[in-house]
Amino acid sequence: MQNPQAVIEIGSTGIRLLVAEITETDSSQKTRTILDRSDLPVSVGRDVFTQGAISRETQAACIRILTRYAEQIAAWGISREETTVIGTSAVREAANRDPFVDRVKVKTGFTVRVIDGIEENRLMYIAVTDCLKEESLGMRQSDSIILEIAGGSTEMMLMEKGSMVGAHSMRLGTLIIEQQLYALTATRTDEQRFEDARRFLQEFIRNTKGTLNTELSLDRVQQFIAVGHDMNIAALFCGKSITPFLWEIQRPDFDGFVEDIQRYTMDEIIAKFRLSYSDAQTFQLSLLSYKEFVGLTNVHSIIVPETSIRDGIIISHMVDPNDNLRLAFDAQIIASATTLLKKYQGDVAHADYVRKVCLRIYDALQSELGMTVHERLLLEISAILHDIGMFIRAQDHNLHSHYIILHSEIFGLSREDTSLVAQIASYHRGSRMPQDDPQFKLQPRSHRLVILKLAAILRLADALDRSHQQKFSDFTISLAKDSITFRVNGYTNLSLEKLAIAEKGGMFENVFGYKIVLV
Repeated sequence: MQNPQAVIEIGSTGIRLLVAEITETDSSQKTRTILDRSDLPVSVGRDVFTQGAISRETQAACIRILTRYAEQIAAWGISREETTVIGTSAVREAANRDPFVDRVKVKTGFTVRVIDGIEENRLMYIAVTDCLKEESLGMRQSDSIILEIAGGSTEMMLMEKGSMVGAHSMRLGTLIIEQQLYALTATRTDEQRFEDARRFLQEFIRNTKGTLNTELSLDRVQQFIAVGHDMNIAALFCGKSITPFLWEIQRPDFDGFVEDIQRYTMDEIIAKFRLSYSDAQTFQLSLLSYKEFVGLTNVHSIIVPETSIRDGIIISHMVDPNDNLRLAFDAQIIASATTLLKKYQGDVAHADYVRKVCLRIYDALQSELGMTVHERLLLEISAILHDIGMFIRAQDHNLHSHYIILHSEIFGLSREDTSLVAQIASYHRGSRMPQDDPQFKLQPRSHRLVILKLAAILRLADALDRSHQQKFSDFTISLAKDSITFRVNGYTNLSLEKLAIAEKGGMFENVFGYKIVLV
């Protein structure tokens, strides 16, 4: 048995607490039990999306709520230092984000970690996967859309046959839509505003549809998974329960429910659905947004899991380094990177070959690398995407690769991880050393070491497929005191590869101190 764990989320419309206990059964399976939940409204998002910063009054309200939560978790034996506290889109976009985070630390003792949209996607994927784990294989391996619409952003994942093909964090949230429409239509009636909101959403979705269709044919989507508190309420009123934490709503029932609630007054929404005033203000717009996104597909029903990114954090704490969930999640990251490469018409066969060679070299050197499975994954993604810049131009394509990767969303990678992958890929060719690059010198020491070691491995692996024809795959790697030997079986003409190693192997020899021998 482990001690209870607490997660606090500072969202656009409220601060939410989840306390759970993780236990290990006799069969070494880990399960979680929810011990406590709290949800208190606060207008962080309304401040940020109208004024650009979190007001003094809202900061004071956040301090009061967090102080209350500190007392609440203390009753479970959890300290403030042990508590995971995250800030999502509203905190992320606040002009005074850093002073706010610092004030929270000073006044409450909580350390707030501001996460980006892709990290939200990762946590939501973990939470949804856990909800679906008892369902049929067909449900888990369908062409699916996973969607969460919050106050400040919309998080969307596209799955083809259970594999990730796209992840998007869109600056489209109910508070943002509400404020934009109010500024333009302050004198219009509620009915007119509803139609304005519908047209606004339809225009946004129409502009987004083309991009989404390049990743997944929306007409073939078999399953639409909608996540969020507002959808949980809709499921209670017009859906049916599949399991205690999973609901299904027939599409005609959902469409009718959404149209009906548009005629409710604010007081009727508060009374009927027991919402706070802050949540009630965006309830109609939220469900209308889900309805318009569902309209992109031909699905007959909507799956609604009762989960959140707070659950995702708790579940991620349950995962061991060799856990099947982590391996499945890593496979989704690789699938997302491969889809990105295909989008830019990359050489998939060459990328996959370089990826495999990189991993063999990494594993051969593992005892002296001093790295974790996460860095190994970053090497895989770098290998897949190293030549993606060829889409722009062959000359200096490594620099174009850096640009494309840095400005792309790769499911499961944080912005920091994506930046590391972009830099590793940018050093995969030529004889230039990263130490000669002024931008490299600005990196923290820990990042510089990761970039150096992984870029050296990538540069060597790429040299071994100079012709892009994957001429040999049957080879062994052996380490001696001062050399690393690649012994190729069944192939004798290695002239091109030896030439490539002579051109590109200097970085590997410089970083690791091994002379490269190809026989």
